[in-house]
Amino acid sequence: MLGASMLAHPLLAGAGTDPTPITVWKNPDCGCCHEWVAHLRKNGFEVITHDVNDTAPIRQKLGLPAKFGSCHTASLGNYVIEGHVPAQELRRLLREKPKARGLAVPGMPVGSPGMEVGNTRDAYDVLLVLTDGSSRIYQSYSQSPSSKSSVKS
Repeated sequence: MLGASMLAHPLLAGAGTDPTPITVWKNPDCGCCHEWVAHLRKNGFEVITHDVNDTAPIRQKLGLPAKFGSCHTASLGNYVIEGHVPAQELRRLLREKPKARGLAVPGMPVGSPGMEVGNTRDAYDVLLVLTDGSSRIYQSYSQSPSSKSSVKS
C-alpha cells in the first residue's frame, strides 16, 4: 500500500492515469526552453515539442497578445501557455477551467521553472490572460531572500 507521502509525489500520484498532453513551440537552441520542458515531463505531462526559430507567429495564431510574450509557447487543451509557467499552475488551470485564453509568465524571471540559477529567485506573477486580451494575477511567486531587489515594470 502506498503511503500518503508517496501519493504526493507527482509521478506516483498519476500512476495508472494517462499523462496530460501539452504541445510546446520553442527555439531549438534555447536552454531554458529545454529545462521548462524537462520540468513539465518531471511533473507528469506528455510533452510534444516543435522547434521553431520564432514563436511570435504561433502566439498570434493561438490568439495570445504579443505583450505576454516569452521564449516558448504551448497549447494545453483549449488554453495557450506562454513562458515559464510552473506545472502546478497548469494543473490548477485544468482543475478550475476558467473562461480565459490561458496563462503567461512574460519575460524570463530568474527562479521560475527552467530559469533556475542557484538559490536566486525573482518575484514574478503568473497571469491569467482573459479572452478579451486583458489579464489578472493568477498566482504570485515571491523573491528569495538571496535575490537582489529589482523593480518590476
